[in-house]
Amino acid sequence: MRTGDTPEHVDTPETRREHALRLGSWVVLGVASLITLLGVVLVLGAFRNDQVIAENRGIATGQVEQVLFDRTLVRYETPDGVSHSPENGVLYPEGLTAGQLVRIEYDTTDPELAKVAGRTWLVTLLPVASTLLITWLVAAPLLWFLRTRLRALSKSAAVAGSV
Repeated sequence: MRTGDTPEHVDTPETRREHALRLGSWVVLGVASLITLLGVVLVLGAFRNDQVIAENRGIATGQVEQVLFDRTLVRYETPDGVSHSPENGVLYPEGLTAGQLVRIEYDTTDPELAKVAGRTWLVTLLPVASTLLITWLVAAPLLWFLRTRLRALSKSAAVAGSV
């Protein structure tokens, strides 16, 4: 026992294990909650982008220039003759290939905000829901395991303390 330690705060292997299990539970819960929050924010952001485009909608035909891992670059021309290629790519690009012609809907007040015509925020639901399902299918059993071990450790400590 260290100086100033009370009997219930002794640094033993059991208390370290209990602390690790408790900390592990909080970390798992925190990471799963953060992933859930990010998924919800992603869907809400897509919904908001669609609203902004709908409020000031322009339509153009664009050519797919590049399909990269993190974005798809499409060049299109607005009625004023200005050529645009949003540096962050277009929204909802799945299935596009380089060289393909595609209809684009864009925000006339900000032509950098563009999406593939006819696609909406609803296409984000499947990947986000799948990610959240997998996240919680991993986190829930892990939380159950950690908390079960924590309860068992607490019970054994209580029994040992009463003897």
